[in-house]
Amino acid sequence: MNENLFASFIAPTILGLPAAVLIVLFPPLLIPTSKYLINNRLITTQQWLIKLTSKQMMTMHNTKGRTWSLMLVSLIIFIATTNLLGLLPHSFTPTTQLSMNLAMAIPLWAGAVIMGFRSKIKNALAHFLPQGTPTPLIPMLVIIETISLLIQPMALAVRLTANITAGHLLMHLIGSATLAMSTINLPSTLIIFTILILLTILEIAVALIQAYVFTLLVSLYLHDNT
Repeated sequence: MNENLFASFIAPTILGLPAAVLIVLFPPLLIPTSKYLINNRLITTQQWLIKLTSKQMMTMHNTKGRTWSLMLVSLIIFIATTNLLGLLPHSFTPTTQLSMNLAMAIPLWAGAVIMGFRSKIKNALAHFLPQGTPTPLIPMLVIIETISLLIQPMALAVRLTANITAGHLLMHLIGSATLAMSTINLPSTLIIFTILILLTILEIAVALIQAYVFTLLVSLYLHDNT
C-alpha cells in the first residue's frame, strides 16, 4: 500500500465538518497568562520575548506605524505557535494551506497600501516611477512597478507555504526511510535517524524564522506607506 505524501496536508474533518477553524483557534489557548501581581519565570520570559520582538520591528516606524504593534505581535505569535504545533505527530499545520496564508497576507498588505495612499499619496505614487527614468521607459516601468506591488501578498503567502510544506515533506520522507531501513540495516537506520533528529531541530528553527520573516515583511510594507 503506497502512502500519500500529501495526506497530512489535507484539511481534517470531524463528522464531515471542517475542523480547520477549531485548529486555528487552538494555539492561543496554549499561551499562558497570569492573574497575579508577580509573574513566574515562564510569564516573565514570555513578556521579555514579546517586548524584544516588538522593539525589533517597531524601531523603524513612526507614531502612526506603531499603532500596528499589537496586530503584528499577535500575528507573529499565531504563526509561530501554529507552525510549532504542526511538527507534532498526527497533527495538521494550517500554514501549509495557501488559502489561509493569503487570507492573512492580503488584508494586512491592503491595509498598509490603503493607509499609504490616504496619508501620503504623492510618495505612494512616486514609487511607481523612479526619478530620472527616460521618457520611453515610463509606461513599461509603471506596469512593472504595479505588478510588483500587486504580487507582494502572493509572495508573502507562497514563501510561508513553500517553506513549511517542504520541511514537512522532507521529514515525512526521511521518517519513512528510517522505518523501511530498520528491518534491513541497523547502522544505516541509526544514521538516518540522526539526520531526522537534526532535521527536526532545523524545522523548529524554520517554524520560528518563517513567522518572524512573514511579520517583518508586513512591517516593512507598513513602513513604506506611513
